[in-house]
Amino acid sequence: MESVIDQAFAAALYSDGDAGLDAGASLLAADPGADAELGRRGEEFVRRAWERGWQPADVVRVVRHELDETAAGLVAGLIVSETRRYGSLPPRWSAQLDGLPAAPSRNRPDRFSCASALLGLYRLLLRLPVIEAVGPPPGASALGHPLPPAHGEPRMLTRIRALLAKAEATGFPEEAEALTTKAQELMARHSIDEALLAARGCGGEVPGACRIGVDAPYETAKAILLDAVASANRCRAVWNGDLGFSTVVGFEPDLEAVELLYTSLLVQGTAAMTRAEAGQRAGGRKRTKTFRQSFLMAYAQRLGVRLAADTARVTAAEAGAEAGAGGAAGGEGRASEPRLLPVLAARDLAVTDAAERMFPRTTTTRVRGVTDLDGWNDGTAAADRARTGAPGPGIHDGRGDHPKRGGRR
Repeated sequence: MESVIDQAFAAALYSDGDAGLDAGASLLAADPGADAELGRRGEEFVRRAWERGWQPADVVRVVRHELDETAAGLVAGLIVSETRRYGSLPPRWSAQLDGLPAAPSRNRPDRFSCASALLGLYRLLLRLPVIEAVGPPPGASALGHPLPPAHGEPRMLTRIRALLAKAEATGFPEEAEALTTKAQELMARHSIDEALLAARGCGGEVPGACRIGVDAPYETAKAILLDAVASANRCRAVWNGDLGFSTVVGFEPDLEAVELLYTSLLVQGTAAMTRAEAGQRAGGRKRTKTFRQSFLMAYAQRLGVRLAADTARVTAAEAGAEAGAGGAAGGEGRASEPRLLPVLAARDLAVTDAAERMFPRTTTTRVRGVTDLDGWNDGTAAADRARTGAPGPGIHDGRGDHPKRGGRR
């Protein structure tokens, strides 16, 4: 005879609609003795998600998007319980676990409602697709996967984080511009230092990857902003619009920089958009979704040009300094030293190759639908205030390419 849990799963997990959930929840609500096994089954569903390439933040994000905050709390509780069984966890997981929402109290508001919510969650977990792995699952060997620093973060990243936090907090656009400019310059120099350090070592460093959430609304503009930040920091971003995230491929120091800068620029852009809307309303004009979409699209495109110019400027300065130092020394004692531009070119090639292996099939589409001129102009102005370098080459008001999109496998 089937157990109560098996009967409830048969009714709820392999059907659509609420009728199956209600039938399964009624069975579970009437049998408190099944609670412990119900929790163990949930942990098994979470474990299967790890095997399919998902990480804690990914699971919570998709559950929150597809279900609700209660379900996000339920899955967070399962994740915490499931990950206790491992002696060590993969890189990045500790920070993701620290950011999980609080789990709700058991059987609240009542046993039936809690069982129904759990069955809806399990139904979703059961149907999660296989996605590209960006690291080993817990309990597996990390061989072949690049490892972020195990303890703390480099001092340079701490300085960058502090600069960006000040840029987000200040109410003065000129100060925010100066702070963000300095942060991007430090990022570019940090990337160069790490590249040369790796080239002088054993040469075993390989590109890695991380996933960054790209949430609605205006997810297309946010994905383009992330793509711009990634490209400027020698990474590649591939957006999966269906699942609400972009996968960023690059060397570990550059991945950390991308996460920091994207988050900060998104905060700054959202705040600037809110101020621009308030100004429009004060002028007697109602603002709409088209204003916000146009604002963020312009903000992302303009920043893409600025970020690329900043990186190129810092790279050219470092390469010039290297050439000057070599000339002053007459070339003696530097023959065995790695040269900056070939080192960076080799890393760019390695990142491109890694991204193409991870995503052999991507599409690039043209972005359309930017129709609000006020939104476009205000977004461009906001990007200028948040720009991260000296004025770059000419900027055109053309429509940029959509970031690469990776299909599900």
